[in-house]
Amino acid sequence: MKYVLGVDIGTGSVKAVAVNLQCQSFEVNQQHYSFNSPKPGYHEQDPEVIWNAFVTSLKGIIVQIGIQPLAISLSSAMHSLIPVDTHCAPLAPMITWADNRSSAIAKRLRSSAEGLSIYKATGTPLHAMSPLCKIIWIRENDPALFYKTHKFISIKEYIWHQLFKEFKIDHSIASCTGLFDINQFTWYNNALVAAGVTTHSLSEPVSTNFTQNYHGTDKPELNFLQPGVRFVIGASDGCLANVGSMADKPGVAAITIGTSGAVRVASNKPLPNEKAMTFSYILDEKTYICGGPINNGGIAMQWWLSNIKPGLADGDYNALFQQIAGVPAGSNGLLFLPYITGERAPIWDSESCGNFFGVKLQHTQAHFSRAVLEGICYALHDVLEAVQQNAEPITQINISGGVVKSELWVQTLADITGKKQVIVQSEDASAIGAAFMALKIIGAIDHYPASDFENLKTFEPYTSNTELYKKHFAIYKRLYADLKDTMHHANGMEI
Repeated sequence: MKYVLGVDIGTGSVKAVAVNLQCQSFEVNQQHYSFNSPKPGYHEQDPEVIWNAFVTSLKGIIVQIGIQPLAISLSSAMHSLIPVDTHCAPLAPMITWADNRSSAIAKRLRSSAEGLSIYKATGTPLHAMSPLCKIIWIRENDPALFYKTHKFISIKEYIWHQLFKEFKIDHSIASCTGLFDINQFTWYNNALVAAGVTTHSLSEPVSTNFTQNYHGTDKPELNFLQPGVRFVIGASDGCLANVGSMADKPGVAAITIGTSGAVRVASNKPLPNEKAMTFSYILDEKTYICGGPINNGGIAMQWWLSNIKPGLADGDYNALFQQIAGVPAGSNGLLFLPYITGERAPIWDSESCGNFFGVKLQHTQAHFSRAVLEGICYALHDVLEAVQQNAEPITQINISGGVVKSELWVQTLADITGKKQVIVQSEDASAIGAAFMALKIIGAIDHYPASDFENLKTFEPYTSNTELYKKHFAIYKRLYADLKDTMHHANGMEI
């Protein structure tokens, strides 16, 4: 059997997915790990733990299949940062995308002309998630570590170095650092100056179709790999999720909802939006994936069910969605701002917080449950509207992530956005996208596969619900504008 592997190196796990030459996935191996939060706002991981999970996942799936893959293509989470020495040994824990310690630096940059020029050139929002802000934080708060660091790299670069003893970064991961010129495909000097680094402090940028044949290493844990296996450096998880969700053409958006969420569309050029600060990341030399991330996807539903416990057992999501289904669209006027972990696009406000609005005697626990679900969908619609300002008209949204397990959630998203929703993949979209990239690079396919959407499950918006949600969304938008100053004031108080 001939096949390739797509491997997604995520924040919570490594997942390897086997895909045959007919673009069909047939085997999965997933290895989980946790994170550390030594201080409020910190979100760290041990790169060696992730490397071990990567090896275990690869070995598990290859041994299970019994045949070496033709190629192994890499997807990874964005915005991670590891300070390493000349041998690529970590000098400190990896800082993940979720780390918020550099939020004041991001806020400072957003209010400056220098920051705006960096955003326009790099396509990366000025937020604590970006490696640019993380490097500045290290320079200002831990100068000993800053000057001791040989290179600042991502988790994918760390794994690539473990395999090939070279510092390489693909254009896709580079394009979400806030340090890379997405038009010239090179490191952006003004951003380097702002960070206080040079190109010597960063890896060599290469195309997302860059490959290396594995020739063996001195690492005994890799003895299951035979020399000659081709590794594709690949792209970021967000860009590859669009490929895996078959949303790599204009006019079709992809929405992924896991712990967080994102809205992304393909374009042949960057789609900047200075007010909403949407991102423009590189998939390949001809394609950008543009959109915006939200902080509060599944994590908001998990918080509601696990902590507030609306008369339901902890973890009983089926019962929760049954409860929500019993409430009419619009939750009888109850609205929820889902910013319980702050928010990224389109407001980029780490000091924002969650709020319920419109509470009346008529509202029950079930109304609150539905309002939480609708609030998450409003947040995604808010990003979608920002992206649509510069993109081609969007007629369809392809859905992936944990949300696909709930038809009610997908239908609510269809009603709020007014767009047809198509379930094209499960939670494996990024890994499958990486596998599709490998198939294209080795010549097994000429183009990324396009699904026969007529045979897939689709959800059309209910017109009456969409009209109601338009009115509620207008109030939702005003709520943040009206409450922003109060949120910031409360955030600065010792309560």
